Amino acid sequence: MASTLNLDTLRRYAIARTLFTPTTLPKAIAKMGFVQADPIRAPARAQDLTLRHRVQRYRAGDLEQRYAKLGIEEDFFVNYGFLPRQIHALMHPRTPKTVPSAVKRKQMDAVLAFVRSHGVVHPRMVDAHFDHGKTTNWFGGSSNASTQLLNDMHYRGLLRIAGRASGVRTYASRDADLADVSPADAMDALIDVIVNVYAPLPERSLAELVSHLRGGAPQWAHLRTEALRRAKARLAHTTIDAQTYYWPGDENPVSKHHAPHTGVRLLAPFDPLVWDRRRFEHFWGWAYRFEAYTPAPKRVRGYYALPLLWNEQVIGWGNLSVAHGRLHADLGYVSGKAPRGTGFKAELAQELSNIAQFLGLEGDAAHKVLQLTK
Repeated sequence: MASTLNLDTLRRYAIARTLFTPTTLPKAIAKMGFVQADPIRAPARAQDLTLRHRVQRYRAGDLEQRYAKLGIEEDFFVNYGFLPRQIHALMHPRTPKTVPSAVKRKQMDAVLAFVRSHGVVHPRMVDAHFDHGKTTNWFGGSSNASTQLLNDMHYRGLLRIAGRASGVRTYASRDADLADVSPADAMDALIDVIVNVYAPLPERSLAELVSHLRGGAPQWAHLRTEALRRAKARLAHTTIDAQTYYWPGDENPVSKHHAPHTGVRLLAPFDPLVWDRRRFEHFWGWAYRFEAYTPAPKRVRGYYALPLLWNEQVIGWGNLSVAHGRLHADLGYVSGKAPRGTGFKAELAQELSNIAQFLGLEGDAAHKVLQLTK
């Protein structure tokens, strides 16, 4: 297969398998296996921006509103996000290296009993009942000790995210729905999820994502090297421009079913198609970086620049915002200017109209395009 593959074919395969035909929300999450989350809303959260391309008539906030009935879990995998419950179970029982002190273990037991007696709790309820006080958080600030305790209990698998109240996570006790597989088989299955989400994956990117499993399944960190070796043996692969790519062995990148992509799409910074910056640069020839946490004077493309896909090329980016009920799009292009012709303009207008509807704005004219050439 390596002799019949070139970069154009591999790129087309990546786009086609990642941007599959939109389906229902449950089916889309099951097909993806993992949806990365991010709290920034610009103009919607990353999980919503990702799902809108893959779910029919998706609207911002649908995942949060329907979460309790979807059979999914919010937790850390290779990043933080949402997973089908059967995949989530593969990572548990999760046993972090840090063993809680006797005092903390006693607090956890008391909080767990409190949660079980109330069903679903808000962190304020726990804080008001136990008065755990304040503690220093990971970035040096002060936060409620109860909040950190709940986060730790969630990570350890004692609690699950039941939903959100005005954006704040609520908690419920977690049943021990453990996967009946060996640790080695669980690691193989988790790596298959990684590959399913992000393939075709450069070899180094695959290795880095497998290393990230030390967060999702810290108890099996010592199994990662051998699991990666097994994965490379079972996955299909090819080398292009000295870059080796891996993908599921039952998929054929040269299949005629992978039709060329047409139209315009503005993608979330964490969309599986653009998540891997190493592959991004090889596929599209320029460097894209997420700059929300970069000091404003040092930003090149903007606070929350969304990669702009036109047909099979990512040609620029857009920073979107909503003001006075209207969608504003500041667009930039790698070449310094937009593509010529009416085709691109019409497709861009349609994409912005789609985004306006996704955000619940009024009418097709609810957007205004401001061209920037950076």
